[in-house]
Amino acid sequence: MKIRCLVIDDERLAREYLKNYISKIPELELIGDFNSPLKATELIKTGQVDLLFIDIQMPDITGIDFIKSLTFKPEIIFTTAYQEYALEGFNLSALDYLLKPFSFDRFFQAVNKAIDKFSNQSKEQPAAIPAETQTSFSDTFLTIRADRKFYKINFNDIRYIEGQKAYVTFHTDKKRITALASLKELEDALPQGQFLRIHRSYIVAISEIQSLEGNLIEVADVKLPVGKMYKEEVMKVFGV
Repeated sequence: MKIRCLVIDDERLAREYLKNYISKIPELELIGDFNSPLKATELIKTGQVDLLFIDIQMPDITGIDFIKSLTFKPEIIFTTAYQEYALEGFNLSALDYLLKPFSFDRFFQAVNKAIDKFSNQSKEQPAAIPAETQTSFSDTFLTIRADRKFYKINFNDIRYIEGQKAYVTFHTDKKRITALASLKELEDALPQGQFLRIHRSYIVAISEIQSLEGNLIEVADVKLPVGKMYKEEVMKVFGV
């Protein structure tokens, strides 16, 4: 399994050092680098980022304030020249805190924490879903329980579905609903020909697909990753 990582640092040279270090570790896959956290917001929201290397002192917003603003956070490794922020960084559950300038050995030590964590997560069995939270299906909609409510979600309103361990988030044209459910169960039960699994973490509505560029598919103005084992089926949508 590749760990998809992102670099955010306002100094170009610092980004180049990190990109060089990342390229030396087979388990890491660099999916982008930015000189401002604000430019990375949309990419992080898509759930494509597993691990974020981020500086703290930056012009637009500090790395710490940016992490606090995120709803769904990737794993974090702070990279900074300022030791005084270490405690606050660890209070945000950061995996590590690299003090510039740091060696490759120190970088590798931090990355190993991420590799171990993702490896352990992949070995965990999915949590059992209580009977009262199971999803029910009809011809045109599904019913699911979340936030102590029952939601009726029309199939035609669903843009894409995002899996997060034992939870899924339904992204519709009206709202987002997160509930305890199985992405595999949804894949098997949703109407065939209307939805497509494109990644271990995503199911999309075929009607919402806009474009495909490399391994990124655009759905409802959001770019989502396409997994290797799903690429052939995605290509069929485009008649290729």
